[in-house]
Amino acid sequence: MSTAALASGALTSGATAKAAPSPDVDGTRQRRRPRIAGTTTEPLPVRACSGDELGRHVQTRSAASRRTTAEIEPSALQLTRRGRMVLTAVSVLVFGAAIAVLGLRIAGVLDSQPQFDHTIRVEVGAGQTLWSIAQETNPEENPAVVVEQIADLNNLRNAADVIPGRTIEVPIR
Repeated sequence: MSTAALASGALTSGATAKAAPSPDVDGTRQRRRPRIAGTTTEPLPVRACSGDELGRHVQTRSAASRRTTAEIEPSALQLTRRGRMVLTAVSVLVFGAAIAVLGLRIAGVLDSQPQFDHTIRVEVGAGQTLWSIAQETNPEENPAVVVEQIADLNNLRNAADVIPGRTIEVPIR
């Protein structure tokens, strides 16, 4: 039957055709849940959760503060696309430089302590300390660094290990 026949009212036999329910062969058709007795489908009333109904003061905005976003003036600083790119590039450079410095420190290229070329043997005299030996052998270096190097080279744990007459190795630049 055509749509024109339906529009003209050709089906006026009085009986409406109902589609036969399809058989549930494979169990994929959903079944309706049984309705619980005493329930309705009417919407439930909504009660007030805020505002004057609960005794709270509702703050209203004045007409001046109800401006749209088009009326609000932009702030002096706005991050543009170019600005975001510059900010990203600078942060990548700073992060890369930090990684490079850390890598060079780990590799030993950027040591904070001075590198010494060779060592000499020095006999500890009466009343001498590691500090005085470090100042005599390396006058232009920091004595604290040289004392630490001497202690490491000679396995000295404390001042009692430095006894007169003992020969120790001293790094020289």
